[in-house]
Amino acid sequence: MKARTIAAAALWLLASCAEAGDTGEGGRKEPLPNEFQGVELVEHLDAQLPLGSEFLDEAGGRITLGSYFGQNRPVLMVLVYFQCPMLCTPLLNGMVDAMREIPLTPGKDYECVIVSFDPLEGPELARKKKESLLESYARPGAGVGVHLLTGEKANIAKLAAAIGFGYKWVERDRMYAHPASLYVCTPAGRLSQYLKGVAFEPRTLRLSLVEAGQGKIGTATDQLALFCYQYDPSKAKYSLSAIRLMRIGGVLTVLFIALGLVWLRGARRNRLARGDPSGA
Repeated sequence: MKARTIAAAALWLLASCAEAGDTGEGGRKEPLPNEFQGVELVEHLDAQLPLGSEFLDEAGGRITLGSYFGQNRPVLMVLVYFQCPMLCTPLLNGMVDAMREIPLTPGKDYECVIVSFDPLEGPELARKKKESLLESYARPGAGVGVHLLTGEKANIAKLAAAIGFGYKWVERDRMYAHPASLYVCTPAGRLSQYLKGVAFEPRTLRLSLVEAGQGKIGTATDQLALFCYQYDPSKAKYSLSAIRLMRIGGVLTVLFIALGLVWLRGARRNRLARGDPSGA
């Protein structure tokens, strides 16, 4: 399993390099290999997802994407294909590992929507993959909040385009080339954060969901943490914000000065009331 995970991570790094393109002499950008043409992840932050698009759930029922939104809960979304021999399994495992480490639970605090971008896959594959993921996640009651969808090519394409998810079937390798990322969405179906890679820091996932939840989920400590941390897309994690810390420090300084002046004024009045001339 470790060997496969390492290989998948290497493929992700290769895909990332392909997305950016290598720079040759004189800053000239080298052309991408054919199998990576069009394989990229272009962030569309705050873009609206096509909530009216129809998919099939793991039970074979026809349902719109919007059915998982509008419940005052953020949505954690990922695009994979269930028969992927390489990248998708480490991606889903990394997602489940991070989910297991946070107190937020699917179905209660957020929804988890996993969509296959392979139009040849159907509900039976989705059902088996869901059973496997829930067994790994091992949190009672989470099944009501984890949804695996398959769909027709046109609806998949609409969702992928809204996200900025570029993918391509590589005939030579009999597999798809595609990016790896999680997508954190607001309850209204707008893209809030992109968490790229195949391994995810639990705190980053938690704060991303809390921020996308717009104050509807998380503890008071989580809400306070968002004042001190801001998302750094270059590191795909929340980092302490120097500017925010300086602002908080400035507010606290003014508060302490104000409290000190109030205390000094009260002490002076007490001394005067006792007839102490030093209060003058």
